[in-house]
Amino acid sequence: MNSEIDPPSLTPSRRSLLKILGALGIGSLPFQRSVAAQAQQSSTITEGMIQQAEWISGIKLDEAARKSIVRTVNGELRAIASMRGFELTNAHAPALSFQPEPWKVPSEKPNRGTVEIGESKGIKKPASEEELAFLPVTALGELIRTKQVTSLELTKLYLSRLKKYDPALLCVVTLTEELALKQAAEADKEIAAGKYRGPLHGIPWGAKDLISYPGYKTTWGATPYKEQLLKTKATVAQRLDDAGAVLVAKLTLGALAMGDQWFGGMTRNPWNVEVGSSGSSAGSACAAVAGLVGFAIGTETLGSIISPSTRCGASGLRPTFGRVSRAGCMALAWSMDKLGPIARSLEDCALILGVIHGADGLDNCAVDRPFNWPGRKDLKGIKVGYAEGAKEVKDRTELQVLKELGVELIPLSLPNKVPMGITSIILNAECASAFDDLTRKGVTEGLNSWPEIFRGGQFISAVEYLRANRLRAVLMEEMAKIFEKVDMYVGIPDLGITNLTGHPTAVMPNGFRKMNEISTPTAITFTGRLYGESDLLAVASAYQKATGHHLKHPPMDKVVVKEKK
Repeated sequence: MNSEIDPPSLTPSRRSLLKILGALGIGSLPFQRSVAAQAQQSSTITEGMIQQAEWISGIKLDEAARKSIVRTVNGELRAIASMRGFELTNAHAPALSFQPEPWKVPSEKPNRGTVEIGESKGIKKPASEEELAFLPVTALGELIRTKQVTSLELTKLYLSRLKKYDPALLCVVTLTEELALKQAAEADKEIAAGKYRGPLHGIPWGAKDLISYPGYKTTWGATPYKEQLLKTKATVAQRLDDAGAVLVAKLTLGALAMGDQWFGGMTRNPWNVEVGSSGSSAGSACAAVAGLVGFAIGTETLGSIISPSTRCGASGLRPTFGRVSRAGCMALAWSMDKLGPIARSLEDCALILGVIHGADGLDNCAVDRPFNWPGRKDLKGIKVGYAEGAKEVKDRTELQVLKELGVELIPLSLPNKVPMGITSIILNAECASAFDDLTRKGVTEGLNSWPEIFRGGQFISAVEYLRANRLRAVLMEEMAKIFEKVDMYVGIPDLGITNLTGHPTAVMPNGFRKMNEISTPTAITFTGRLYGESDLLAVASAYQKATGHHLKHPPMDKVVVKEKK
């Protein structure tokens, strides 16, 4: 299929001219179309073309206006052609950066905070490997620290389970077996020598396959990149290496971070292999819930941690925008992309965040802000917002659990004045730029619905992109007012809003429902203040421990390859 965008040239395309004339506000639509049509026969715009277009569209310009239009449009076309001559890769970020708290001055003395494992003493190794595989990081870390389990033993267990269940789940792009066995042996050697690096030391993990790691392919889940080898190691992977974690697999994502369909098929939900796992952190959520890794790292631009965690019953954390560096990871939308942990408990997510957060000097949006764990134990005085509905507070289970935990419940409504169409304007313009090379080369195979979105993004003018971001600033101000009243809120759908404003959200399983005799998880979300993950996770984790839904695991005996009908 041919691209609808012309290659670099001084001969202006009709669409390029329409965009330029429209963005400059020159004339009516018939006038713009007339100029564009005439320009196909010439390499430049002339005053004669402008005058002819006036006659067709019924407008009148004086000579000075014609000369001005000719100079402006031809200058724009030359600038565009010269820009097209410079090769850019996905790793080239714009010289602009998004900050979710632009009104605050960063501290000159960065403070990362302190993170320690919570109450985990006295944990004993379970009788079966199946039980061991499903333990949270808090328990696995203690078993390794006390030498009841070696990292090598745990790594071999997870590698075996990845090989056993992946044919049915399709959650693995690449097993990093050689690296994993080497890292596990090194972890055991260090721990035996008394060099314990912390709660992630020796824990096997999986990386969403847009996180680069030297020596292994980074496919972005998409056919055009299925053989891609990157030399860089993503900051998040380096920090986990430094913490002694063991990389066992590169996990699936929907093509270019959309959905759960990648070049190897559709990643499945471990609770019901007849359906997908949702996406785009499809493999990360699936593998964590199925007990195939200790934990995983996912990313989110517009729901890609929250959605698969909801579908699969994982505990996930989408941190505040800028909490975690994205250096070495595929860019989709520079002002919206975020990395975060997906695990089997929110306490696990806290331990993982404690390792991966902070500035690195490579991602110009990454910042150092304190994160402390364990969070506060006394939850009295914490204000939790909720949306009023048909049921009264006394009839809503989640609110009653929170009341028993001691929080104060505050009814609220999220902002609704700013048109939420700005989300697609910003996302589509940025992703169209990030993958402009694919559009211009006419590449469409194995990209899900992206080609149409990329082409549409080419027609969003700079004026409208900036208008959308000005409205985004209004939305940020409105959300700041919300958080003057509450510390967090629970159970309110907000993906469009908070992926623009950068607020953190924790998600966890919150019960089960039966469909066709199969139990599948439901979920609940908690959204907190910017950089307020300590309190957010303290409340959400307390809720999780009080309800215990995360302790139920999918029936792995039913995770088998289904015969085609």
